Amino acid sequence: MVAVADERRIELERAQNLWERNAAKLQPLARAVTLNPAPAVYSDQIGGLEHAQEEVLTYACAMTSPEVYAHWGTYPPSGVLLIGPPGCGKKLLAEALATRAGTGFLHVRVPRLAIEVMHFGGKVGELLEVWVGTLAEMPPLTIFFEELEFSQTAEIGAKRTDLPIGPIMDFLQEFVDRAIAAEGSLVVASTAHPDTLRPAFVAPGRFERIVEVTPIFPGDVVKALAIHAAAAEKRAERRLFEGVDWEAVVRQHREASIGDWIRLMHGVLRRKARCEAAAEPVGLVSTEDLVAEVGRYKRASDRLPRAVGGIYV
Repeated sequence: MVAVADERRIELERAQNLWERNAAKLQPLARAVTLNPAPAVYSDQIGGLEHAQEEVLTYACAMTSPEVYAHWGTYPPSGVLLIGPPGCGKKLLAEALATRAGTGFLHVRVPRLAIEVMHFGGKVGELLEVWVGTLAEMPPLTIFFEELEFSQTAEIGAKRTDLPIGPIMDFLQEFVDRAIAAEGSLVVASTAHPDTLRPAFVAPGRFERIVEVTPIFPGDVVKALAIHAAAAEKRAERRLFEGVDWEAVVRQHREASIGDWIRLMHGVLRRKARCEAAAEPVGLVSTEDLVAEVGRYKRASDRLPRAVGGIYV
């Protein structure tokens, strides 16, 4: 058992060193792509999304039990595309897939990559060369392309007309193709804007399997909040919440995503921490505390295109 643990540790260190060495060759790659050599996201850390979990996590058998596909006279999908609104858990599902498959998790932030490609100009061939060489050296990976339809995302300003969308999309398709061709890789992508996604991305040989990630309201939100509340209490090593009616809280704001709700919950915890630091009376988090935070969140939402957790007051 010790020998197996040592081998695993050596493999993780090797993966991290390989990535850092190759990414250092091109800073645009390092700024847009990050590696987690040992993801640890399990099903019980995901609130709800049962159908999407089943669809995504069974893709792990392409790595762990490839003979299953041959037994049924077929082959695994070349890639899986997750579609759903921002903050619904798409990245978490991809990390859970990597955990189930026992691979590293390579996270490609596509909007950031698009900006880097634009700045890199005519040297994109060099970027592709380093990408291909890196993948050839790395141990098995789950490669996650976050937000393929980058031109619609808030990260780059949403619906920008000054970007050379066509050439960047051409490059991105080649970037994706090289990842799919890499031996020992599972390739997943996501988008919150499937209606404007280039059709070539869902052509055979690319993202052949499409999985809709749609949280059920309010059940999946409540499940996610319960998981994150328990995680906060574990970090604090004490009880933090008392008598919270999570469903009543969640029904206060149907439009918020799961990600928004998690940030909102942490907003309450940070407010409690600030009060304690100011020597003010502080009780455990209640339903009333959370409802009051929802009100603050909604007021911020009315003033901004989209409220950002941790900024509204």
